[in-house]
Amino acid sequence: MQSNDARILRGAAIPSAGAGLVGVIVGAVVSGGEGALGAGLATVVVLAFFGVGLHVLGRIGRQWPELLLGAGFLVYTTQVIAMFVVMRLLRDAAFMDGRVFGFTALACLLVWLAAQAWTHTRLKTPYVEPSGTGEASPGSPAAESRA
Repeated sequence: MQSNDARILRGAAIPSAGAGLVGVIVGAVVSGGEGALGAGLATVVVLAFFGVGLHVLGRIGRQWPELLLGAGFLVYTTQVIAMFVVMRLLRDAAFMDGRVFGFTALACLLVWLAAQAWTHTRLKTPYVEPSGTGEASPGSPAAESRA
């Protein structure tokens, strides 16, 4: 994992875990042990899904940078579909409070997206790679001035 990817992961995972902790506390107060379990499970699910998605995007970006935009759409679409499936499977679970699970998952998801965007805007990621040869590429203004 590149250092920028690790910073983005930390910058998104830590606030999301904090939101999940708040969800666990609120869930415990509102619904007791079932609420705390639902909030904890929602936090783990969101952190796992979005952490794996960020890791996959990082690997694709290193190996095939030209496919990054399409891969980003595919990864986020897959995450939304997978979250929908998990929500549908766990909506009637008797061992936890489904409402607390849903609200905590939504809160953690929104915090993850906001923190990831905020962290990404604070990174100094170069998007232009200078050539290492010192020669101007064909068609550039520097190459045309030499001709």
